[in-house]
Amino acid sequence: MVDQLLRATAADGGIRIVGVVTTRLTEEARQRHNLSYVATAALGRTMTGGLLLASSMKRAESRVNIRIKGNGPLGGVMADAGADGTVRGYVDHPEVELPPNAKGKLDVGGAVGHEGYLYVVRDVGYGYPYSSTVQLVSGEIGDDLTHYLVSSEQTPSALVLGVFVGAAGVTAAGGLLVQVLPKAARDEALVETLESRLSTLTGFTPLLQAGKSLPQIFEDLVGDMDLQIFPETQLVQFQCNCSFDRVLGALKILGETELRDMIEKDEGAEATCHFCNEVYKAGSHELEQLIQELRADSVSF
Repeated sequence: MVDQLLRATAADGGIRIVGVVTTRLTEEARQRHNLSYVATAALGRTMTGGLLLASSMKRAESRVNIRIKGNGPLGGVMADAGADGTVRGYVDHPEVELPPNAKGKLDVGGAVGHEGYLYVVRDVGYGYPYSSTVQLVSGEIGDDLTHYLVSSEQTPSALVLGVFVGAAGVTAAGGLLVQVLPKAARDEALVETLESRLSTLTGFTPLLQAGKSLPQIFEDLVGDMDLQIFPETQLVQFQCNCSFDRVLGALKILGETELRDMIEKDEGAEATCHFCNEVYKAGSHELEQLIQELRADSVSF
């Protein structure tokens, strides 16, 4: 199934549902960063969660930045997702691997750590970004993002995230976000029914592995609650906005002395993007050009 995001409502607009498939983009992240099994699961879940959080934002240039800093060996996990369906991310220590947890699954909570903080920054495309910080609940990421939604945005929510990675790479990844809006929250019977159905879900990747499409997943969950699936399917992808020009701009800030030192000692400079692991190399000619630009700027000033 192609990576995609689908939105729906139920209960006369009182329930908001968003589903996303992120198999290919998670595999691309795994390959780009040479991630271990557990690091793949951690980053895949975080990027998926970012896309789900960004799905409610109105402007195409809006973005959500998620940073998770726990006391586990994985270090920090970072994801940057946009309302336009693009996402990127990285982990501090991509080589970390742990034995399976007590349930026989990848120990994401142990890798991230059970103590620490989740930082979320929402940039709506204008004005000052909105930021929030909450303590980690489990380090499993889905629980932690759910805690953020309930405590910071005060919206009853359920978030199911999953990544299945084996010897052949990522074969299933995605997530489901269900939110109960105020107009439906007053219907206790409806809320109880929804909670009961969500509690029976053993994960999101088993649904994908069973061949379920996003509309089928929605139908199974709330098909009898006036389900309304939006006709637009949004494609999602791993995409970074880094470029060689941005790297040159960053190098220029270092100043003439540092640039001259790079030319004499290394015959150039090399920079690696944290988000996508792309390597950029600037030779002596490019650095000399930056020096000339700095001198010209100094004269004109």
